[in-house]
Amino acid sequence: MFSLELPPDWSVPREELREATSRAGWKPDLVADAEVALLELFVNAWRHGGSAAPLVVVLIIGSVLRVSVSDQNPLFPAQRDDPDPYAVSGRGLHLVRSLTHRFGTEPRKAGKSVWFELDAAA
Repeated sequence: MFSLELPPDWSVPREELREATSRAGWKPDLVADAEVALLELFVNAWRHGGSAAPLVVVLIIGSVLRVSVSDQNPLFPAQRDDPDPYAVSGRGLHLVRSLTHRFGTEPRKAGKSVWFELDAAA
C-alpha cells in the first residue's frame, strides 16, 4: 500500500549531520552518502516503525561517524536477500549497506535503533 502522507521533517537531523561532518573536515562525497543513509533510516522509522518524529543521534568519534535512528516498534527490519528491481519499496537497507561501512540494529527499552557507521579514514 502506498501512502500519500508526507514523512516528518528531517531537516534538523540532516543539518546536525552536515554540521558535525563539516567541523570534522569530511569529504563531500562521504557526507552525501551519510545523508542518503540517514534519510533512508529516518523514513523507515516513520513508515515501518510508526514514529511521527524518529529520534536521531549523530556522533563522530575519531574518524568514525555513527548515526542511529530510533523508533517505538520492537520489530527489527527485514532485509530482503534479492530485492525485486521493479518493486516500489524494499531496497532501502541494501542501499544503506552499500553506502556505509557498517550498519545494524539494537533493541531499546521501547523499540529499536537502526544505525550505520562511516569511517573517514577507510
